[in-house]
Amino acid sequence: MFTGIVEATGIVVNLEKTAGNLNISVSAPFIDELKIDQSVAHNGTCLTIVDINPEFYTVTAIAETLRKTNLSEIKTGDVINLERCVKVSDRLDGHIVQGHIDQIGLLTSLEDQEGSFLLTFNYEGNYSTVEKGSISVNGVSLTVVNSKDNEFSVAVIPYTWENTNFKFLKIGDKVNLEFDIIGKYVQKLYARK
Repeated sequence: MFTGIVEATGIVVNLEKTAGNLNISVSAPFIDELKIDQSVAHNGTCLTIVDINPEFYTVTAIAETLRKTNLSEIKTGDVINLERCVKVSDRLDGHIVQGHIDQIGLLTSLEDQEGSFLLTFNYEGNYSTVEKGSISVNGVSLTVVNSKDNEFSVAVIPYTWENTNFKFLKIGDKVNLEFDIIGKYVQKLYARK
């Protein structure tokens, strides 16, 4: 489980395709604290560490993950958002984030609002957002504003802008979306009635 509070950004240093999988090697500031078999969220996608060396660690994204996330489009040198899994004794500063990406969203608008940034995303499918509800975008816990059918906006504070890969986003970029788990359960229960 994660909180959606990005701990650090990492740099993709190597990509290696094996069968339908992609091995992703990442340089990160906390490599010396990692161990094989730990979970780390990469742009919000939970992946297991399979190898570690002093300069980078490696995770494997399987074909299913690559189909549902923007990890299929990363390149060497890209900056990605990282969060290690939450410890049971930690505060939950964001919201409950599983690291299980629901789908990809598309950045359609980016406005500098002189003190914050308003980002608008479109997405397809049966998921929905609610005004002032939670959403995870590239692993970042954010509050939904301007919730519409298959579209929502988020307001990003300068700290989050500077300490995530949001500052590199451009119109048309794909992002990983994980809709709020409680909202998904409510939506499923409601659909059964």
